[in-house]
Amino acid sequence: MSRSTQRGMTMVELLVAMAIGVIVTLAVSQLLYTTENFKRSTTSTNDADQTGAYAVHALDRALRSAGSGIAQSASSSSQAGVLGCRLNAGGFLPRTTSAYPAPFATAFLGGATPTALRVAPVLIGAGQSDNQGNSLYTTPVPSDVLVVMGASGAAGGVTRANYGTGSSTSIVLESTVGFSQYDVLLISQNGTTDCLLEEVAAVPNSSTLTLQNNATSYPYYTTGSTTTLSTLDSSTASFITPLGNAAPPTAASPASPNNIQFLLFGVGTNNTLYSYDLLQNQYYVQGLGTNNTSQAIADQVVQMNAIYGVATTATPSVFNHWVGPSDTNYDINSVMNNLLNQQQLIVAVRVAIVVRGEYYDANNNNSANNGNASSYLAPPSLTIFSGLVNGSGTSLAKTLTFTPQARQFRYRVFEFTVPLRDMILLAGGP
Repeated sequence: MSRSTQRGMTMVELLVAMAIGVIVTLAVSQLLYTTENFKRSTTSTNDADQTGAYAVHALDRALRSAGSGIAQSASSSSQAGVLGCRLNAGGFLPRTTSAYPAPFATAFLGGATPTALRVAPVLIGAGQSDNQGNSLYTTPVPSDVLVVMGASGAAGGVTRANYGTGSSTSIVLESTVGFSQYDVLLISQNGTTDCLLEEVAAVPNSSTLTLQNNATSYPYYTTGSTTTLSTLDSSTASFITPLGNAAPPTAASPASPNNIQFLLFGVGTNNTLYSYDLLQNQYYVQGLGTNNTSQAIADQVVQMNAIYGVATTATPSVFNHWVGPSDTNYDINSVMNNLLNQQQLIVAVRVAIVVRGEYYDANNNNSANNGNASSYLAPPSLTIFSGLVNGSGTSLAKTLTFTPQARQFRYRVFEFTVPLRDMILLAGGP
């Protein structure tokens, strides 16, 4: 009979086992680290793609409706006085007492003392977002501000001529069919500077539309800064453009139609895309939030710029070339003050947005990799509007050159062109 002999592990065997264990542990740790880093990078990239897709969707949806209910008014033989008229809405437009909220406070229409805003389907404020000195870039490239106006009023937004003499609280039309309580109207007259935003007080039962006359209860009651309603509705040269309905939410109808869009879009210093409702519908009508605030649309949007696609007077509905919002006659004030000549030639807008992934990879950097620049996640620079030139052949491209720290993130560039269908129709297009 044999008897097994038990003995302890020798020192050499112990050291070998420990070495193998360390190697296995290091291999597993490296695998976990690589897998986790890959997961975070992939998630960050996917998030940037989704953010960009949503931002593109929001801007595209707004721009495709630009000019709706406004361009039809301008197509009248009398031009109706809508395009380029100074917008008066309640006690908040024109804005005269303070700057617009961030990210529109830096330079938009005059900064701390904004100038009057004029009615236009699309305006581009060159470099007027608040991210004027974005720390991502070695040379600051400010984002633009987009102004988009559109509506969806009663009877397709068809402009009605003033038919009789009204008053400071009413207007007279040949027919009031299709109008409802809380309809918002734009009262204008060709050759008159101001146009007034007014609100229908009750469902009409005659040819007279009774308007709200209480600025406290009805925010869109407008007295006008230089032109009164009494002056406009005493002339048959005046026109009434239905913009949409501002009915407040009720138990029976909990959602406001909210079919009037007078919006600003811009990028803040916190790398977020914002919109701002110029008519403050959500506050005044729907009772949501506080007034004078911007609404965040998408985070990690670090850049937004836009250019105009214009036609020529010879073929006013056919795209001819691109124009930058800083080019001669196409800065925001020139376009606002010369809308019938400039705005009617704008048949498209091209927008570029740059979205950053949220994941900062501190392990991929120049100093930690012995000067190996290829270890950066992002390239040294990105170019938007590459290859595009204006009518004079001047390049409209913008180059974003990143700081070393900014190159530790991943970026996505989204460029898209939106035809302005209402402006194409206004210009006589198909």
